[in-house]
Amino acid sequence: MVLPLLTKNRAAILTTAALLTALIAFTDWAIPAETPLSLLYLLPVALAATVLSRTSIVVVALACTLLAELFDSFIWNPQVGIPRDFLYFFAFCGFGLYVSEGVLSRQRAALHLTDVESEIIARRDAEEQLHVLIESSPVAILTTDANSTVLLANDAAHRLLGLPPTTLAGQPVQTYLPALATVPPLRQGQPSFRTVMQCSGHRSDGDPFMAEIWFSTYLTSAGPRLTAIVVDTSQDMRDREEANLYHLLAGSRILVGAVSHEVRNVCGAIALVHENLARRHTLDGDQDFEALGTLVLALEQIASMDLRQAANQAVQLDLPSFLDELRVIIGPALHEQDIRDHWLIEPDLPPVWADRQSLIQVFLNLSRNSQAAMANQSERLLTIHAQSAPHGVVISLADNGPGVHSPELLFKPFQPQARQTGLGLFLSRALMRSFKGDLRYQSTPLGATFLVELSTPPVAPSPDLLSATPRTAS
Repeated sequence: MVLPLLTKNRAAILTTAALLTALIAFTDWAIPAETPLSLLYLLPVALAATVLSRTSIVVVALACTLLAELFDSFIWNPQVGIPRDFLYFFAFCGFGLYVSEGVLSRQRAALHLTDVESEIIARRDAEEQLHVLIESSPVAILTTDANSTVLLANDAAHRLLGLPPTTLAGQPVQTYLPALATVPPLRQGQPSFRTVMQCSGHRSDGDPFMAEIWFSTYLTSAGPRLTAIVVDTSQDMRDREEANLYHLLAGSRILVGAVSHEVRNVCGAIALVHENLARRHTLDGDQDFEALGTLVLALEQIASMDLRQAANQAVQLDLPSFLDELRVIIGPALHEQDIRDHWLIEPDLPPVWADRQSLIQVFLNLSRNSQAAMANQSERLLTIHAQSAPHGVVISLADNGPGVHSPELLFKPFQPQARQTGLGLFLSRALMRSFKGDLRYQSTPLGATFLVELSTPPVAPSPDLLSATPRTAS
């Protein structure tokens, strides 16, 4: 009980060592017989060595040597005293240093043990948090070995593959995700894989699904490992394909409506000529002339599709967020061709009335035209400027290319000098007009500038106004 208490108080240890030293010296002085009491100094030296430094231990050993020589009854002479004093000093000093090193080693071991216990607790807490994170993750996470055998899998992986909990471990991964089995295991000295891939998978009942997999390979003491995060993208693919089909049909309706509008204009001119000829009465009774009138009427009915009837499902669009999305879409393509893009966005732009996907298609077509026009320019710059207008917002796209040689031919389909079908600007203008917007070309001294005009959302009549509107009698 005494020693543990003393080891906690440096002053108490040193005081006890000093009292023991004084008691041994007094006893050695009081007993006149030639009784060897010098070895008793080992006790206070050992006690003081538990708290003193090495230099202090040497000093204490020297002091105890002097006390032992001073108070014992042995005769001192150089031939006997010097060897005896050296023996005392080395015995006291060696024993004190031995005790000091033992105490220091024990303290270092205790500290190391404390650190190890702290690391074990921290590692256990981290493993528990990681385990909870993986098990509660909504995405499937699994780990395989060099033989493509599943070692670990979370609950989401079992739900994704339609398996009962804890049954996926030990099964070959190629049964459910064949593409993962084709990833070569990592060998020493080889670069690891950290990438993403899209592939097809199969659930336990054979139902196929599309998956997007983020995976990485690494080495452990037990061999190569692969960890994969799997997401079911079947619904995204269905939504994407349905959206593509919708926009294809919508674009086709708008194209047909725009062409019908042009055909209707031609039919109107033919009908006017037919009417002028009919006033002359020179062809009265001519069956071919009457058939021509019938054909013109039938053609007008075929071309009666109005562009307004083919309008997309326009909604109120937040323009700043749309422009941010547009910058993400067209920015990389511009940078790949060393084209600088300069965006001038007026603050506090009002919402506009448009179909987001159709508007993106319009800007994509305009940006691609600008990229092609600036292909041979040494300095390439595309400026996008969005500003408020009296009835909406105007967004201009200006490039520093060679410009448009025949502006009057713009927005006309099937141009002979067009790169492909010549329908790009024609369809873009039709898309804009389908939600009450417009696309115009602005003549500039340098390059080409196109203006995308967007209208503000229509204001719905208030209920009071509707109730005050008189109804016509049927």
